Formats: sequence, C-alpha cells, structure tokens
Amino acid sequence: MDDKKRCRWCNMANPAYVAYHDHEWGIPVHDDGKLFEMLLLESFQAGLSWECILNKREAFRKAFDGFDCERIAHYNESKLQSLLQDKGIVRNRLKVKAAITNARVFLEIRREYGSFDRYLWSFTDGSIVHETGVATSPLSDAISQDLRQKGMKFVGSTVVYAYLQAVGVINSHEGSCWLAPKKL
Repeated sequence: MDDKKRCRWCNMANPAYVAYHDHEWGIPVHDDGKLFEMLLLESFQAGLSWECILNKREAFRKAFDGFDCERIAHYNESKLQSLLQDKGIVRNRLKVKAAITNARVFLEIRREYGSFDRYLWSFTDGSIVHETGVATSPLSDAISQDLRQKGMKFVGSTVVYAYLQAVGVINSHEGSCWLAPKKL
C-alpha cells in the first residue's frame, strides 16, 4: 500500500475498496452503461454497507448479465427466481424486482432525454457539486423525487446521494484526501 491519504471511510485493508476510492468514486461518469451499473448497485446497498456490495460486484455483474439494462428490463419470473437463489448477490426479493423495474424506467428516461447521462447531469447543468459531510441534499432530494415519480424503487434521497457521489456528480473527497478538489 502507498502512503496517500484517503477519505476516512475507505477501508485500507481491502484492496478492492482502495481501488474503488482511487479510480472510480467521485470521477464523473457519462457512459449510460456505467451509470446503470452504479444505480443498480447503489439500490442494492440500501440498508447495507457499500463494502458489502463492492465485494459482491462481480457476482452481481454475472447474475445481472453484465448490467445490461435492456436484458434486465425483459427479465421474467423464471429469471427473478433464479436471481433469488444466487448466493453471490443480495437476495432481497424487493430489491431484485426493483432492479428489473428500474431498468425499464432507465430505458424510458434514456428514450425521453437521448441518454440517461443527459437526464442526470441536467440537474446540475453539467457541473460537479463539491460538498462533504452530508448524506442527502436538495439535489439528491429532487432527483430522488423525480426518479420515484417515474416509477423507480429503492432510490430514496440517501441512496441517490451515494449514487451521485459514486458517479462524480458530487465530489465528496475529504479535504485531506489526495483526490480532494484543489483550491484555486
């Protein structure tokens, strides 16, 4: 391990967590496939630790067909039952069903806006928000409310806030972290 200072939440004993912190968290994402992957994973995190979900990420990738939202949107009862038997993922019936519903809504948003990226970043006019020390904000409240009105599940304001941090809409790297935004 190196001697870089990282955000307090980063478990330095878990190389996958350090890699996630250093190479993903807070970096702006504009690829719809990656945006959907993170939305699916964050929705499964509700009530659990991110580290738990991160440690199961590859099992989720395999179980959910590489996070292909088009395929997930067409899952049937047989696939749902198969997912509920997969010991590699979180086998919560409501969350699995939400993943399917959310894939369908994600596709609807993509059709309406041209991309999910365009939809998501429209809330900040393409700007990155810099803030630390909170778990929700007026931004996450607004996006959560809009996603729920569109039919998504497990997208409360706290989940959405974590999602926005994960995909770089919000940069929450702490001031002492080597990835903290530089002051001009």
